[in-house]
Amino acid sequence: MNVIDLHSKVWAGLQARRKQLPHSLLLVGQKGLGKYELARRFAASLLCESPSIDGLACGKCLACNWFEQGNHPDFRLLQPDALGEEAEVEDGKKKPSQQITIDQVRGLDEFFNIGTHRGGLRIILVNPTEAMNRSTANSLLKTLEEPAPDTLFLMVSSEPMRLLPTIRSRCQVVPVPVPSMKVAEKVLVDDGVAQAERWLALAGGSPGLALELAASGQGAWLELLTTRLGAGRKGDPLATAAELEKAVKDSKGKVALKHVTEALQKWMVDLTLARNGLPVRYFLPQQAIISGLADMIPPARLIQSYRALITRRQEAEQPLNARLFLESLLLDYRALFAN
Repeated sequence: MNVIDLHSKVWAGLQARRKQLPHSLLLVGQKGLGKYELARRFAASLLCESPSIDGLACGKCLACNWFEQGNHPDFRLLQPDALGEEAEVEDGKKKPSQQITIDQVRGLDEFFNIGTHRGGLRIILVNPTEAMNRSTANSLLKTLEEPAPDTLFLMVSSEPMRLLPTIRSRCQVVPVPVPSMKVAEKVLVDDGVAQAERWLALAGGSPGLALELAASGQGAWLELLTTRLGAGRKGDPLATAAELEKAVKDSKGKVALKHVTEALQKWMVDLTLARNGLPVRYFLPQQAIISGLADMIPPARLIQSYRALITRRQEAEQPLNARLFLESLLLDYRALFAN
C-alpha cells in the first residue's frame, strides 16, 4: 500500500519539518490508515544519505541498506513482540507480549550513549504508543522529559486518549486523516484488490484494514453472515451459529470470533443509521435490506444491543465455547425484532 500517495499532504507536512525537527512527533488517526508505515518511511528518509527532492529515501545508499535489513545503528523500533515477524508460536509455548515492555524502554539508555553514524540523527519509532502499562509509560516519559541531543521520537497511536497526558503534551501531534474514498480506492486497485469499494466500506474507510479484509479470505463468511442477518426475525440463530463456526476458522482451526463480533457491531451501526434516515456506512450492498429491518426495531433497543456488543467483543478473545458464544450473539440479534 503506497502510504505516500494515500497521505500526500501529511507527507508534505512531515518533510516541511526536516529543517527544524522537534524531539517527538505523534502520528494519530484511526486504525488501518498506514500511520506506522508512514512513520517508518519518514524515518528512512531522514536517515538516507541521498533523499529525493520529495524527501523519499533513495533505497540504494549504505544507510538505506542498513535500514531495510533492520540493523541501522541510529534507528530503534519499540513495539510489542506480538507485532514482530516471528510472533507465531507453537501451542503450549509462551505467547509473545502484546505490550511494549519497560526493559525495551530502558534499553534506550545504551542506545543514547553510543555515538551516531557520521554524527547524524537518532530515531526511535514507537508503535503503537498506547501498548504499554503505566510503569513503562512513566519510563518513556522520563526519556521524553530529558531528550538526548539529535534524537527524534516518532510515535504512532490509534488511541491517543489512552496515552498519559504528559506524554501527549511533549509531542507535536500530526493528525493522519481518513483519505477520500476516491484516493483510497485507487491505491487499493493499484495493489490489485478486487471490490475495493466494498472492502473500504467494511473497513470504515481505512485502507489498511480494507487490504487486510480482502487478503484474509473473509468474503465467504461475511456473505453468509449478512444473508442470515438480513432475514431478521425469520432467521435461525442455532443453524447460523453452526454454519459460522465452520466458516470462520483460521489457519490453525480456531474460530475467529472477534471478526464475527466486529462485523455484527458494524451491522448494528448501519441499522442505527438507517433507523435515523441516514445512508449505511459499512454494508453498502445491503442498504435496502438494512433500511427495512431498521424500521422494525425501537431505537432504544438498538442502543442497548450495541452497548452489549462492546462487552461481547472483549469476551470474544477468550470464550469458553465458540458455538455457544455464536448462538448467544445471534439469539440476542433476533430478539431485537420481538414484538
